[in-house]
Amino acid sequence: MIVEILQSTGLPILSEEGKDIPWEVRKKWHRFWLVDPLDGTKEFIKRNGEFTVNIALIEDHKPVAGVIYVPVTKTLYAGIVGEGAWKGEGMDETVTFEALKSQGQQLPSENLPTTYTLVGSRSHMNKETEDFMSARRQEHGNITVIAKGSSLKICLVAENAAHEYPRFGPTMEWDTAAGHAIASAAGKRVVRVDSHEELRYNKRELLNPYFVVTGNW
Repeated sequence: MIVEILQSTGLPILSEEGKDIPWEVRKKWHRFWLVDPLDGTKEFIKRNGEFTVNIALIEDHKPVAGVIYVPVTKTLYAGIVGEGAWKGEGMDETVTFEALKSQGQQLPSENLPTTYTLVGSRSHMNKETEDFMSARRQEHGNITVIAKGSSLKICLVAENAAHEYPRFGPTMEWDTAAGHAIASAAGKRVVRVDSHEELRYNKRELLNPYFVVTGNW
């Protein structure tokens, strides 16, 4: 259904199901949809309600608009870079962006948590992540770590529920694009660990480098 609706725009669509589209074809795309119809497969299997539907619009390698929907809780995040980001609770999947803006909460909220707060993956904890958290603990004293699944981790930083989300594990472009757009629209950054440059999309290889979602870098 998602693909059918997006096809009506005439723009190309890239998702995990279409990952075998040749680079010679993709490299000509300047504007396209990047979709993950089920982000958080492990969360879906565990039935913890944290799986999401992710849709992003990419222009010249950058995410310019994004939508993340949590079907179980009917929570909707959406953002347009240059216009802003919003979160709505109890939203039907057919709600318009204008309705979300009028009924939802603009992101980020005014106040960050008093205790320095990091978001971690429920499924991917490794030495690099532990080292990052240790460095923040030395810098800020006590820290709080929130465990979340799927792209909701990016959303927590976008809405000021957490300061940073470090990701030292494999992700694909469709895992992060929608959240990246929402975070950018909320004034946050999604940057490579090695260069502090923003993640780019529609690369020859669709695997993301390690990154941090932050408002600090």
